[in-house]
Amino acid sequence: MLLSAFAATPAMAELDELRFGVPPWPGVTVKSEVAAQLLETMGYETRQQDLAVSVILEGLTRNDLEIYLGGWYPVQTDMVEPLVADGKVEKVVSNIRGANSGLVVPQYVYDAGVTTVAELAEHRDRFDGEIQGIEAGTGINDAILNAIDNDIAGLGDWQLRESSTSAMLAQAEQKMADEEWVTFVGWEPHWMNVSFDLAYLADSDDAGIASIESTVWTITPASLADEAPEVHRFLSQYVIDIEDQNEWVHEYSYEDRPADEVAHEWIGNNLDTVAEWLEGVKTRDGESAIDQVRAQFDS
Repeated sequence: MLLSAFAATPAMAELDELRFGVPPWPGVTVKSEVAAQLLETMGYETRQQDLAVSVILEGLTRNDLEIYLGGWYPVQTDMVEPLVADGKVEKVVSNIRGANSGLVVPQYVYDAGVTTVAELAEHRDRFDGEIQGIEAGTGINDAILNAIDNDIAGLGDWQLRESSTSAMLAQAEQKMADEEWVTFVGWEPHWMNVSFDLAYLADSDDAGIASIESTVWTITPASLADEAPEVHRFLSQYVIDIEDQNEWVHEYSYEDRPADEVAHEWIGNNLDTVAEWLEGVKTRDGESAIDQVRAQFDS
């Protein structure tokens, strides 16, 4: 039943079409669109399928999908590593490195001296003893609740306001407009890092709710390197700066622009970066991939 989404798409022998598994995350949506437009310029057809992570990983093991650009570690470690150990999938490259997640404060609060989780408690009244959180049941919320329940870093008498991500950010934006003190859950990549002037708090007392670094992996079937070596080479070099993906998410999710427009415009304006991704890569016809991209996107 998990693979009903693939029922009409048989496995291919020549990989003339490359199928992306795309979870409903803005960063992976635009990242997949950028890669798809470059691969199409190289002569491949592409298809992006909106699927849950579990379905994507199963599809990769059955060669029903070729590319997944959202292997978020450590969150998905237990899901992916057994597949790697069994030789079913390959972690090709970490396409996003050193992404932060944890608690953030406005820069003016950070500059006033709140730079660690422990320093929140020293200014409890300024924050009304509240941390603004995201959806219930998420890992970061659970870590915050654990700190509150066990009075870690002086948070024992604080409250976590669980909410949707959009509601949390709307509340935070309103407080920042009035230069009130607020702390909330933040992460990269996300448009909040472009729209707001934020600082990430350092952890303290092993609270486990700040300065959590994540890595995002490109995952493919283990056979892709043999079946499509030029595609594999491109993917192995497709590493994105967090600042660039923050901009992509801002344009797509905050400015509400179509992903294909965001991707096409960015490629045309950043051909030097694209050239690094396509160094030594050939098209399906054996031509220079970057030359083909420059011919199509250089305006």
